Amino acid sequence: MLEESKPLYSFNIGSFPVEIKTELVVQWVVMLVIITLAYWATRGMKKHPNKKQTVVELIYNAIKNVVIENMGDKYGSFVPFIGTLAVFILILNLTGLVGVSPPTENFSVTIGLALIVFVVIQANAIKKVGLGHYFLGYGKPLLPMLPLNIMERLMLPVSLSLRLFGNVMAATVLIELAYEALSSISFFAQLGLPIPLHAYFDIFDGVIQMVIFVMLTMLNIRTVAEH
Repeated sequence: MLEESKPLYSFNIGSFPVEIKTELVVQWVVMLVIITLAYWATRGMKKHPNKKQTVVELIYNAIKNVVIENMGDKYGSFVPFIGTLAVFILILNLTGLVGVSPPTENFSVTIGLALIVFVVIQANAIKKVGLGHYFLGYGKPLLPMLPLNIMERLMLPVSLSLRLFGNVMAATVLIELAYEALSSISFFAQLGLPIPLHAYFDIFDGVIQMVIFVMLTMLNIRTVAEH
């Protein structure tokens, strides 16, 4: 069963304890991999693309089309943010395939991602309508709606983080239970039988949870600014 992860290294900044856990290390490794691949893929861009550049452009255009279809032409500047968010969450969800617990099964990771999205959504809304109109929007359509509108806005990062965290953790627990049950049969039972479980809970569910998170992010970036 799942146990609380122990810190790999810990230290204090004044009276504030800082713990370096596996989830943090995995995230940094994933970030370094994404940065390295992005640097390699975008080096030596040419007017007449080679095979590598063609693949990169196909991926970029696919992400761009998703953003434009869901947010509109005027939100094209969000393609890098949405693309990076999608790739980052997807890789985190798929780390279970290499024997590493997905960092997204830790609520502190998913709430961190959700808070980043929350800040981007509010910043975009303020940029689009101005600070005054942004705060006036909390009293629409009637001033008594103010508390409900504030609560609705604050619940977004909570719902985003809990949805991703809950589904990834549930998938991890089910896979671990399956391995425990198969270990009681024989060692060889653990070699082939869990493959369909990994295909569903790691790959299929990991992709679906990434898509949901990203889709809700895009929809909220647009709707909060426009409504």
